[in-house]
Amino acid sequence: MKMNRAKTIPMLLVLAFLATPLATMAWERGKVETFATLPAGEAHPEGITVDREGNVYVVTVAADKPSTSEGVLLVFDPQGKHLRSVSIKGSSRLLLDLGFHPQTGQLLVVDFKAAKVLSVDPKSGASSVFMTVTGQHPGLDGITFDSAGNVYVTDAHQGIIWKVGPDGGEASAWVTSPLLKPTRIPPTIGANGLKFNNQKTAVFVANTANDTIIRIPVTGPTFEPGTPEVFVNRVGGGPDGLIIDEHDNLWVACNQSNEILVLEPTQGRVVAKLGDFGGINPDGTPIGFLWSNSLVFHGDDVLVTNLSFDIETVLSQLSDELGLTHLVPKTLRTIDGPWARQVKVHTISKIKKRIPTAMDVSGTTK
Repeated sequence: MKMNRAKTIPMLLVLAFLATPLATMAWERGKVETFATLPAGEAHPEGITVDREGNVYVVTVAADKPSTSEGVLLVFDPQGKHLRSVSIKGSSRLLLDLGFHPQTGQLLVVDFKAAKVLSVDPKSGASSVFMTVTGQHPGLDGITFDSAGNVYVTDAHQGIIWKVGPDGGEASAWVTSPLLKPTRIPPTIGANGLKFNNQKTAVFVANTANDTIIRIPVTGPTFEPGTPEVFVNRVGGGPDGLIIDEHDNLWVACNQSNEILVLEPTQGRVVAKLGDFGGINPDGTPIGFLWSNSLVFHGDDVLVTNLSFDIETVLSQLSDELGLTHLVPKTLRTIDGPWARQVKVHTISKIKKRIPTAMDVSGTTK
């Protein structure tokens, strides 16, 4: 039998193509491990920071405790061993972020319910009011600092970034923009984590409800803000905590997609996706990330708090208490809510601080 040569060559090319392994472009998500577990009776870790010795400080959103309860500061050593639990005098139980002032060394804690920032003694829990704000139902959330020691705090409800000097006092509205307000649910949280780039020429802000990162240009020694703009859209699911590395890459904890996204600083192009959710262990601890919330660099690792919130249950409990019934619809069910209800032991996760795969603008690996 005589074969048609013109038909045979294309067929051989097709067979050769099918036999060739295809290059895959899956993200190398790394391995999420447990850095620490919260002591019995404590739940929903939120803000996280470290001191110069590598000790780790965490505050919680203790929505399941009585409304008159004080907030708690949890302190862990660099290896994740629980050192102490400190009751913060004069605080509410709903604490969102914290950080050490780079000049004075004060530990500043954002009290969401009381709409103020406290200066806290991390050993005794004694506190004093450091910063106050004005407005209707302010929702103070993330905190950061500039090189002059000024303090900046996001207002997740009013779409404001508040600013106060190194000595504290009544804050002024540094930036007010509709881009910082929440326009989608759940949750009703707009401006959240924020950080300056290394040269202090811009500040980046995560808008959780809108899945956006907002860029605000900054000029001069007094850090004058320019016009806010959307730096990038569709940032995972619920961009929450945000930190910036030595190369100005943005590391964003996304609470609804249970991952860290790493974005390069010029176009917002994603260069790494780290971590995932893997279910609930028999002892009630989440596997991997569950509502990955705040994050901090810690040596060669990134530490991440797992808020593990069922937002539908929590907000239905807190809406009257916080005066936010007008913001809470009938249902706030999320895909992770049923999982969060199974959590019995709350955790802080760690993952290696590395970008596994570098890509150029065309999307090909280097």
